[in-house]
Amino acid sequence: MNFIKGIVIGLGAIAPGLSGSVLLVIFGLYQKTITAISSTVKSVFSFARKLLKKEKNLKHSQEAKTIWENIKFLVPLIAGIGIGVILFSKFIDFLLNSFEMQTRFAFLGFILGSIPLFYKEVKKEGFSKRYYLIIAAAFLGGTFLFNFNRDLFPEVTNPNFLQSIVLGLAVAASYIVPGVDSAAILSALGLYNLWVSSLANLDLTVLVPAALGLVMGVLVVSFIINKLIAACYTLTFSFIFGLFLSVVPSVMNESCAVGMNAKTAISVAIMIVSFVLSLLFSNIEKFKEKRESKASKSK
Repeated sequence: MNFIKGIVIGLGAIAPGLSGSVLLVIFGLYQKTITAISSTVKSVFSFARKLLKKEKNLKHSQEAKTIWENIKFLVPLIAGIGIGVILFSKFIDFLLNSFEMQTRFAFLGFILGSIPLFYKEVKKEGFSKRYYLIIAAAFLGGTFLFNFNRDLFPEVTNPNFLQSIVLGLAVAASYIVPGVDSAAILSALGLYNLWVSSLANLDLTVLVPAALGLVMGVLVVSFIINKLIAACYTLTFSFIFGLFLSVVPSVMNESCAVGMNAKTAISVAIMIVSFVLSLLFSNIEKFKEKRESKASKSK
């Protein structure tokens, strides 16, 4: 099941406006994933220290058990994400080239439909009015970065090794930080078209160093986010929610000009359908919990 969910989450890495980490939240896997990555790194270092000291019974140590349990959870999920990225990259590339307006309206519907669940996640451990200031500040900062600052960096077509690593780091941030859209970040850095085309064409000269940056980014960012969530959950998620909201305008571009025509009507209809699907998608875990609760009561 985590493998299948991972394939869907892979869509968030390349679809404008979506985010792999938001899909992790929707599936109820976000905190578990962050904790698993962080605890695995910590346990690996602890295991290595014990190995150097030549301690006995390391196979049955708590570190070994933690690493094994996390591997069983993370490997199917990460494998699914990787396959999802590869599968969807050509499809999204085709849709954006052939039906850009309709595709962007579909993404907009998916994003709007996920807002209620995300807001509920923000308020899960207590919320006060002062956190609206944090949301507003993050929204303004994200709006500047993702919408009004797109020409800060020129479009990269022939990247060097460092630029490919930065590409991986940016994608890693989008997976780990909910609401940070990889497409928006990569567009601001001039790397989005490079990311989609390199995936579609399996350009290993770009993807191999990008994978290195991706691994580095996942380890570092997940460790930081895990610490922030543990120390100040509501503050952290309020800031992340503001960033998520700031991404919404970046989904639309000059191709999305509306008018009294069939193209606009079809695009709006697609947006409504994707909005409803997103709402249903966001409640999958809720329905699952209710079903399990009823089943346990009947026993």
